[in-house]
Parts: sequence; C-alpha cells; structure tokens
Amino acid sequence: MMQIENLRFRWPGQDEWQIDIANVAVGKGEKVFLKGASGSGKSTLLSLVSGINVAESGQLRMLDTDITQLKNAERDAFRADNLGYIFQQFNLLPYLSVIDNVILPCRFSSSRAQKAGGNIEGEAKRLLLGLALPEACLHQPVTSLSIGQQQRAAAARALIGKPALVLADEPTSALDFDSRNTFVSLLMKECEKAGASLLFVSHDHSLESHFDRSVALSDINAASGLGVDAA
Repeated sequence: MMQIENLRFRWPGQDEWQIDIANVAVGKGEKVFLKGASGSGKSTLLSLVSGINVAESGQLRMLDTDITQLKNAERDAFRADNLGYIFQQFNLLPYLSVIDNVILPCRFSSSRAQKAGGNIEGEAKRLLLGLALPEACLHQPVTSLSIGQQQRAAAARALIGKPALVLADEPTSALDFDSRNTFVSLLMKECEKAGASLLFVSHDHSLESHFDRSVALSDINAASGLGVDAA
C-alpha cells in the first residue's frame, strides 16, 4: 500500500537530515505502530507521507503513485482522495459543528463523498456513534466537546469516505490509560470496516499490543535524533 525507498528530508536552513530512511512499507489493511522519542522525526515523517512536505530525494509510493513526483495541487488532491489524518492537535474547525467537521473531507474529494454513500451526514453520524460520541453532541459546536470527544471527532473525520491510509499523530497523548485503550480499539474497528491501513505514531509503548506490527523509528531512520524536529 505504501513503500518508502531512500527517502531523505531536512528542514530549510538545516545541514543535517531529519529523515533518512532506506526502506519501509505498510501493507494493505495493515495496522502499524511507529514508536519514537520526542524529536526523533515522527511528525516529520507523517508530513512526508501525507505530501504536506516533500523529500529532497528518494521515493514514497502510495497506491502505485510516487507522491514525491507530484506537483503541489496534485499532492493536495491525492491526499484529499486517499488519506485520513488525525493530527496531534486535532485541527478541528472551531466555527463548525461536530458533524460538519466530520463531513469536511467529502467537500474536498468527490471520491471520498462517493465512498461515504448517498447520505454523507448519516455516515458521519454512524462513525461518531461508533467511536462512542454521544448523539446529543453531534450538532453542537466542536468547541463544546471535551478533549476525548474532540479526539473521536477528529478520528471520524479521518475515517469518513474510506481512505486507503489513516495517519494518526500521537492522538492519545491527552488521555488516561483506560481511555487510550478504548479509543485505539474503536479506531481499529472502524479502520477494519473501511479497509484502511493505519500508521499510528506514538511514544506510548503500552499501545503496541493492539497493532499488527511495531516499528521503532530509530531502527529505520539513519538520521533519528539529529537536527531540529517538531516531534
């Protein structure tokens, strides 16, 4: 589903590489736990996988497309059609209701809208209820939700329209132990329903047992721990 080969990236003004990965892959439907300490390059790698940033060299093939070769607008369209992203800070839009936040990807991607079925709002509701968000919250401002509820809304937004790959950047960092495990179990269940692969980034080793495979970023990133990184 995703194949990285000889991928290198460094932030502007930096001499050292932040990402230097020879080879790593995620299979179709596979759920991979990517672990690493703060500053090891986890969020930077996700920004490359999503096409938000572009590597200086190497290949990053997804669904038989090397996204490093796409122009900016093409990468944006590819991301909208094929990727769901649960951001570390959730990035929900405060001026929209919960359900309007969730259906947003279908506004930017006709293929996601088609996969969501004829009733996009109904699919958003199914996802939110499946992720244990109370029905009474669905039409409330997203700012009225607790952190845990915002997290579920962000996950539903990433999952709507059956994306091929879901990226999750430390989505459980603000939750207690029981809530973390519950959330991951629910996320797994919805990924399986969508047939989506999952790349879940975290420093919390207690979550590893939920996943098909665990990968330490320090084992695959020759530049791990060097330079400046946001995560």
